[in-house]
Amino acid sequence: MTPYPFSAVVGLTDLRLALLLTAVSPHVGGVLVRGEKGTAKSTVVRALAALLPPVSVVRGCRFACDPAAPDPQCPDGPHPADSPALSRPSALVELPVGATEDRVVGTLDIQRALADGVKAYEPGLLAAAHRGVLYVDEVNLLPDHLVDLLLDAAAMGRAHVERDGVSVKHAARFLLVGTMNPEEGEPRPQLVDRFGLVVTVAAPREAKERAEVVRRRLAYEADPDVFAARFADDESEIAGQIVAARARLPRVVLPDHELDRIARVCLAYGVDGMRADIVVARCAVALAAWNGRDVVTADDVRDAARLALPHRRRKDPLDPPGTDEERLDDALEQAATESEQDGDDDPEPDGGPGGGPPPPPDPDGPPAGGPPPGAATEQRDSGPGDSGPRGRSDSGPEQTGSDSDPGDKSEKSVTGSAAAAGNAYRTRTLRISSRGTGGHSGRRSPSIARRGRVIGSRVPVGKLAGAPHLPATLRAALHRGDRVVRPRDLREAVHVGRESNLVLFVVDASGSMAARRRMTVVKTAVLSLLRDAYQRRDRIGMITFRGHEAEQVLPPTSSHEVGVLRLASLRTGGRTPLAAGLRAAAATIATERRRDPRRRPLLIVVTDGRATSGPDPVTVAPALAGVAAVVVDCESGPVRLGLAGRLAAALDADLMPLDQLEAGAGAAPRRVA
Repeated sequence: MTPYPFSAVVGLTDLRLALLLTAVSPHVGGVLVRGEKGTAKSTVVRALAALLPPVSVVRGCRFACDPAAPDPQCPDGPHPADSPALSRPSALVELPVGATEDRVVGTLDIQRALADGVKAYEPGLLAAAHRGVLYVDEVNLLPDHLVDLLLDAAAMGRAHVERDGVSVKHAARFLLVGTMNPEEGEPRPQLVDRFGLVVTVAAPREAKERAEVVRRRLAYEADPDVFAARFADDESEIAGQIVAARARLPRVVLPDHELDRIARVCLAYGVDGMRADIVVARCAVALAAWNGRDVVTADDVRDAARLALPHRRRKDPLDPPGTDEERLDDALEQAATESEQDGDDDPEPDGGPGGGPPPPPDPDGPPAGGPPPGAATEQRDSGPGDSGPRGRSDSGPEQTGSDSDPGDKSEKSVTGSAAAAGNAYRTRTLRISSRGTGGHSGRRSPSIARRGRVIGSRVPVGKLAGAPHLPATLRAALHRGDRVVRPRDLREAVHVGRESNLVLFVVDASGSMAARRRMTVVKTAVLSLLRDAYQRRDRIGMITFRGHEAEQVLPPTSSHEVGVLRLASLRTGGRTPLAAGLRAAAATIATERRRDPRRRPLLIVVTDGRATSGPDPVTVAPALAGVAAVVVDCESGPVRLGLAGRLAAALDADLMPLDQLEAGAGAAPRRVA
């Protein structure tokens, strides 16, 4: 089917520019497109592939080697200098969300290698995308190790497969484009930083633009060929401009004063590392080539910084993502001012308007434009001198009193209040003690996996799925009295690794939690557990209970940032319907088991155990039978009722006092049964 024309896309100026720049210079590092559903992300990427010039490849080579400079390590090589060549369109390879590592990098047939001595390599998607476009939809849903493979190959231009002493390398230079919906959760900041450019797109907010989008889409669906013919001249012009920019790119000069400007902008913007400087420089050079210039200008640096810098400022993984254009403008202005003071540009005789140059920024002070979002979280990991969960100093000393008081008076006084969380801390690691059967890769509970510690061997079902267990394979051959390994002797290794879980928080938000100003400490604890769940790649959900009912404030999701926002807006007050919270947790877990039976739940109940509304929570415990659980006891004061311990016994859960949740505080709890 004829692809939708690139020039027919309405709006999305930054996205189209970013894609064209990476088409001119793949060394920019790829593009990550963030946007809500239905914003033409996939349409634009597929349209770009149709604009790329055709490539000449060695006939019969599965790795698209260039006849003018074939890869000396090509598994199908070596290719003679007079190898026949053919011309074909640039490849567009789409990586599905459920792809495995073997599908991405290729597979080695270990059975043939052991039995026949043949190194049989089946190329993967990286080989297919060589000299073309590799499109990864929903990149934030890919396992971390697959994203690492993609980004490493894009950075080095080579793919490397090594299994059990058999190694294969081949060229893999491609234009990497990833798209994601932020509603499904944000990828790690370290992975986002590996993308050269990040663009956020949104649907048009003008009625005329939205109508034009629909008009063009309906015309395209009615007759794709006729619709494409309307934009054929524009498409040819863009394709020719890409070819001309690629030819001009090696001649573009990046002057020293513009390189100095790039360094100053990155410093003023507060990015970490040197990748930002390199990407901005490459992007500015590509911009100059695209605009038909041989020298990079200040405007090129400004536009490159706008595409390459904003996503690199997240200091804490749970900080909300997004661009800070005002902060970027301040950084650009600060860099221009410093350049003028150093004489890089033409300074005014009086130092600029105002009768003198502005004072230089304090290198030890905060960057211009105010502290960046999340700056306070840089102090979350406190020194060893601290004791107990953080956040108590934010709300003042705890009031004295007894938790056995009904709390009705205090509940009325705090109804509807929202306490602020303190600085998160490193929590103890809570794991499910039983071993999973290989659900979702992660970093929490033990599970049968494709990598990790080898605990035994097994007879493969069909084709060898993992690495072979050589000692078991040899024993099987010797057991038959044969010194030759046959395919039926092969045994595959059984590994124990780590899996991610569904961490479901059930948080007591009643007045008894707020009456003694404990909610600040409780929110700090939950925030710390949310960060731990993020680091261990878990899905999270949150249920609160107060008054006479429970509320699912956060359905199970991978978006930990949304969990932080919901926690911040959590209000307290009213009576304590603990049983309702447990029933809601049981219903949520049952629903998730039907949706994803391989992901095991871990229930974390944060409460003082008091139930002043509804039935006895112990009567609801059978609905959660078999669910691994932890009860975080929030009870404090000189007189304690031990109600949380009674609840933990009914749930067959671990009981952990709130002040022992922090790593290094008190005795370590056992793993959750």
